[in-house]
Amino acid sequence: MADGVTALPTPEDDARLAADLVREAGTLARRMRAEGLRLDYKTSISDVVTAADRAAEELVTGRLRAERPGDAVLGEEHGHVADSTTGRSWVVDPVDGTYNFVNDLPWWCSAVGLRDTEDLLVGAVHDPMGEATYVGGPALPSTCDGRPLAPLADRPLAEISVATYLHPPFLEGEVGAAWRRAAGGAAALRWLGSMSMDQVGVATGRVGLVFQHSVAPWDELPGAAIIRGVGGVTRHVEVAGKDWYVAGPPTAVGEVCARLLDR
Repeated sequence: MADGVTALPTPEDDARLAADLVREAGTLARRMRAEGLRLDYKTSISDVVTAADRAAEELVTGRLRAERPGDAVLGEEHGHVADSTTGRSWVVDPVDGTYNFVNDLPWWCSAVGLRDTEDLLVGAVHDPMGEATYVGGPALPSTCDGRPLAPLADRPLAEISVATYLHPPFLEGEVGAAWRRAAGGAAALRWLGSMSMDQVGVATGRVGLVFQHSVAPWDELPGAAIIRGVGGVTRHVEVAGKDWYVAGPPTAVGEVCARLLDR
C-alpha cells in the first residue's frame, strides 16, 4: 500500500487461517492421543496437560508468527509468545477439555480466537471426534464446515439446558450460593468439560447457555465469537469476588446475570 502501510488481512482471510489452524492442531492432538501420551498435572488432579497440548500449541503459534507477524499471540500452555504492532491479538487453546481428551471422552477440541483493541473479530473451533470445524464472529456469520448455522432462537432460562462447571471446593460459600441461584432456574444442567465445545453447543442449539466463573481468554473468546455470529450475546458480571461469564440467548443470559446478582 501507499506510504509503506501494510493492509490488515480481511475477516475472511483470518477466518480461513483460523479454520486451518484448529484443524491442524486437532488432527495432531488426536494422532498423538492414539499413539499414547504421558500425563502431567498443573494445579490439581483434574487440571492436566499432555505433550499433545504443547505440540499442537507450538504448531499453531509457529504458523501465526510466520503468517501474522504483527499480531500478538497468547497460548494456554506457553503464555505470551509474541507482541502486537497491529493492535490485534490471537488466543490459542490447543486442546480444550484435556481431562476428557486423556480419558477418551469425545467432548474436546482445538480453538483459536482473534480480537483487536475494540472487539472480537473471529473464533474457530475444531471438533476432531465429530470431524467438524466451526468459524464465526460478530461481523462474520458462523458456519460449520462452510455451511451457515441457523440464527439462535431467543428463549428463557426455564426452557433450556445450561452447560456449566464449578470446581468442587467452591460448592460451599458465596461462590457456590451464586452458582446455585443461576443454575437453579435452568431446565437441565450439563457438566461437559470443554468451554469451547460447550459454546459450539450453544451456537448449534444442542446446549442452551453456558456460564462459569474465572474463564480464561482462550476458553472464552473462540466460542464467544461463534455464539455472537448466530445472534447470541455474551456478558460478564462480578459476583462473590469472581468474574462470571455468561453466553447464549439474550433473554436467558439476562436471567442468569440477574440470578447471579440476586435480583
